[in-house]
Amino acid sequence: MSRIFNFSAGPAVLPLEVLKEVQEELLDYQGTGMSILEMSHRSPSYEKVNAEAEEDIKELLGLGDDYCVLFLGGGGSLQFSMVALNFLTPGKKGGYVITSTFSDKAMKEAQKIGETSILFSSKENKYNRVPRPEELSYSNDLAYVHITGNNTIEGTEFMDYPETGEVPLIADLSSDILSRPIDASKFALIYAGAQKNIGPGGVVVVIARKSYLAGRDKALPTMLNYEVHMENNSLYNTPPVFGVYIVGKVAKWLKAQGGLEVMAKRNEEKAKLVYDVIDAHPDFFRGYADKDSRSLMNVTFGLPTKELEAKFATEAKAIGLDGLKGHRSVGGLRASIYNAIPKAGCEKLAKFMEEFYQNNK
Repeated sequence: MSRIFNFSAGPAVLPLEVLKEVQEELLDYQGTGMSILEMSHRSPSYEKVNAEAEEDIKELLGLGDDYCVLFLGGGGSLQFSMVALNFLTPGKKGGYVITSTFSDKAMKEAQKIGETSILFSSKENKYNRVPRPEELSYSNDLAYVHITGNNTIEGTEFMDYPETGEVPLIADLSSDILSRPIDASKFALIYAGAQKNIGPGGVVVVIARKSYLAGRDKALPTMLNYEVHMENNSLYNTPPVFGVYIVGKVAKWLKAQGGLEVMAKRNEEKAKLVYDVIDAHPDFFRGYADKDSRSLMNVTFGLPTKELEAKFATEAKAIGLDGLKGHRSVGGLRASIYNAIPKAGCEKLAKFMEEFYQNNK
């Protein structure tokens, strides 16, 4: 079997080295005589997996013991509700920066729980950009500010995060988590569905300041209370064991590559290969995102006709470039070039794009 270049937005590509390790350990995990899929989450073997994954993620982000990493179920979408349930207190408003379909969904879930305030929205322009710093201001009645760091559907990304002062900053980093160095200490809480950039479907990674999670309302449903999960090291109930195991493997793979500085350089080089072709033929490859808001993870673009877009996706798949159809809500084309996509994949895609232009202009 020959592996393709998988540009799917999620569940997405995983490092081949990680998949091989998983394959080797699948029937007998480190001499235990059983698969990680069969193992009790209370066993010493799994507790070690859980603890090492937490420590490796904190190390990659430069965080200390004042932060914790939780591994929960429900994906990023459940976090839309959990954030509001835990932190949107009476008399306060949740401040939302609306830069994508997902940030809009996050706000709508919060509105079921309390008051919200739109701090910025690019919805009228089809979410083509993220805000400039001077476009954001924060009132004293905000419980928190919520942003979506990378917008998977629209192909935009925050390269510099807002300075929110005393107001806690919360971010959905599902599709760019661990793709580049960030000052993670500016965030009170980060959440990320693992299936886009650092793992399989079924596990969400929550990175939070311990003091921010402490003191939650005891009336909260137990499974929706961050403090409960923190106090139990993500083991209050059976966690998504296999997903956490793979996230831990990916974290170790990232460390072995040289860390987030190395990944940032690679990701910038990969994105440039694709964006250069778009910029060379702007009347044919029509980029959706404003140039100063472009994502390094999701390159979105359209062609002059839907027929050409369908032809592009079909011909690309035939030569081993799969997952290039845009999200169903916006159409067009999208190349998701996450950490595990090798540079060779972007080189092959850029070459195909240039040839497709020459043959169809």
